[in-house]
Amino acid sequence: MVTALYPGSFDPVTVGHVDVATRAANLFEKLVVAVYETPSKNLLFDTEERLALMTEACKHLPNVEVRKFTGLVVRCAKDIGAGVIVRGLRSGSDFEYEFDMAFMNRRLEPDVDLVCFMTSQDYMFVSASLLKEVAKLGGDITEMVPPNVAQAVYSKFGLPVVEH
Repeated sequence: MVTALYPGSFDPVTVGHVDVATRAANLFEKLVVAVYETPSKNLLFDTEERLALMTEACKHLPNVEVRKFTGLVVRCAKDIGAGVIVRGLRSGSDFEYEFDMAFMNRRLEPDVDLVCFMTSQDYMFVSASLLKEVAKLGGDITEMVPPNVAQAVYSKFGLPVVEH
């Protein structure tokens, strides 16, 4: 059985994240979506909120488990028995970052490989940081995030959910 690890901060979960999780879940017997507890980012949601949002967004995927993690991604992969780390790529800059990380991870854990999914064209412009800015300014993010996430984002900013 091949287990894959899909790590990220997921602040917040986007339709692009769910798309990658869905495609990976179709490819691997088990997918663990791992929410990073301590990213070096300014977070909108705390770890438990991000965990709950991702769990709800992936509830339709029976072979997906959502959990939190700290420390090195490759150590998390080893700890759960994952032989593969899954990442999504939207652009060339994503590729360059993941390329460098792949070599470092390979040095640290030679038995853990990397599989990258090219984003679906519909989601290549969707960025968690950009959509937070749009929502904060009252813009419509409802097509860029799952419904539960839209509600949570708008609530964080004290705004009503944008309906269309």
